Amino acid sequence: MLLAFTRAVSPTLADCELTHLQREPLDVARAAQEHAAYETVLARLGATVLHLPSEPDLPDAVFVEDTAIVLDEIAVVTRPGAPSRRHATASTAAALAAYRPLVHVRAPAPLDGGDVLAAQRRIYVGLSTRTNRAAVEQLAAALAPLDYEVIPVAFTGCLHLTSGVTRVADGLLLINPDWVDPGSFVGYRALPVDPAEPHAANALPVGGSVLHPAHHPRTRARLEAEGLRVEPVTMTELTKAEAGVTCCSLLLQQT
Repeated sequence: MLLAFTRAVSPTLADCELTHLQREPLDVARAAQEHAAYETVLARLGATVLHLPSEPDLPDAVFVEDTAIVLDEIAVVTRPGAPSRRHATASTAAALAAYRPLVHVRAPAPLDGGDVLAAQRRIYVGLSTRTNRAAVEQLAAALAPLDYEVIPVAFTGCLHLTSGVTRVADGLLLINPDWVDPGSFVGYRALPVDPAEPHAANALPVGGSVLHPAHHPRTRARLEAEGLRVEPVTMTELTKAEAGVTCCSLLLQQT
């Protein structure tokens, strides 16, 4: 059973944290509609959608990916790099505790889940404005007994590592090579985004399909040329908050 944890869009979303994008008018009601449609796609592809408690006073609370790292054996509760985001982890931890043993990233190290790319027994962690080497060391120590290798990755140009690279199939990464060096991922083939769509590297495999923002058609064509079935999802307003399709859910495989 595939579980997908999501959280409702906050009415304060327009006050979200921004790092690489300029703030522009954001239609919160439309963002909520986009999020609901995203949940519908997850359910259609076989996921059981579970709603985390609403956090109306936390603008970025909808982006649940940043609050935890879910692996087969455990869940790691993060310590988001933006102080305004740290209050969202408690309700995530409470929900995940029913399914996984928990470990926590401890102060003062910051770690955003969006900086983590899990690829089998390798855990790639982006060094960013939200995640530092102290957090990488904590994560490596926590996961070493489970035989995971934690690998720090430098990148530039975007908020999180998964803004610039995601795994779309076994052995295949979708990547913006101007932001992330494909050579960091030994043993993986890199599919570059279309140069006209630098923000198109964020994708989410679910139920034999790949969720991908609908406003990146050129990169979608590249994914389809690889034989992948792509589910375009509208992210027009959520993208203004530096969101991608991975940001809005935490996936957990329950046997």
